[in-house]
Amino acid sequence: MIRLARWGAIVGTVLAGALPAMAQQKLTVAAYGGVWDSHLREKVFPDFEKKHNVKIDYVAGNSTDTLAKLQAQKSNQVIDVAIMDDGVMYQAIQLGFCTPIKGMDKSELYPAALFKDDKAVAVGQTGTGFMINTKVFKERGWATPTSWNDLKDPKFKKQLVIPPINNTYGLYTLMMYARINGGGEKNIDPGFKVMKEQINPNVLAYEPSPGKMTELFQSGQGTIAVWGTGRVQAFANTGFPVDFIYPKEGAPILLASACIVAKPNVSPLANEMIKTLVSAPVQTGMAKDMGNGPVNTKVDVNMPELRMAPVGERAKLVLQPDWDTINQHRDEWTKRWNREVER
Repeated sequence: MIRLARWGAIVGTVLAGALPAMAQQKLTVAAYGGVWDSHLREKVFPDFEKKHNVKIDYVAGNSTDTLAKLQAQKSNQVIDVAIMDDGVMYQAIQLGFCTPIKGMDKSELYPAALFKDDKAVAVGQTGTGFMINTKVFKERGWATPTSWNDLKDPKFKKQLVIPPINNTYGLYTLMMYARINGGGEKNIDPGFKVMKEQINPNVLAYEPSPGKMTELFQSGQGTIAVWGTGRVQAFANTGFPVDFIYPKEGAPILLASACIVAKPNVSPLANEMIKTLVSAPVQTGMAKDMGNGPVNTKVDVNMPELRMAPVGERAKLVLQPDWDTINQHRDEWTKRWNREVER
């Protein structure tokens, strides 16, 4: 009996020691598709999973898709960390979906990356402007576009690609046409008028998918698009002949932002994930592979991979949207866009 008791104690001790190592945790991260998906899966997540003994589930989708998931799962949130465009992130915060980030060293971050009460933080900066196929432009003798008004040129008929309004780049296109035609966020009518009458005839597709956007260019169907610096730089990194143009009227800024999803039992690893995303090594990797303007001050902004990013002199062309007004009217504008523009 004594031997049996001792053996039971030994087995119990062994099993108790083995259980923590076996109990792998899970962390669900929702973010963009395309190069974000591939970069995070290949360059960021493996080390994080190994370090923290966690399995990361990645849910790819655009920002409004992620917000819709948060709304649908409100009573039982599955997502732990959500990465969305800043405008949609403000909506998520307003709706109570984000909880403050803990233990983040803000001294290394640019002030523009910080959100009120630490309920989110920017993890990348992107300028909005034009992507052009430089080979096609050269072959056809076309001048490089310099203005938002250049997208009206009839020579671009059925060659222009713009993301839809539920994507921030599409929303910014509408906003810019309102701004340069006597309106703005508080008077969007001029933007709708230009989109319907002068831009629509040139549009090949209102394409939300980064993968399909690049396919349209690779197939030769698309030659000019409204897109972001990071996306264009990542596409150029593959060797495809594209370049990014900052329109003279300005390039609206987009901050890819991360928040910890509010739930009864917030995983401590959600904080660790966000601290990892804003760290200098990860920010450097995202800059090199994705062309994202860094939010960490320790990253070298003079690297060639940031030649399109909104840093240095190019930062002077960056415009700040009025998100309070946009988010107040976004649903209404989306319905109107679907009725009048993307029919």
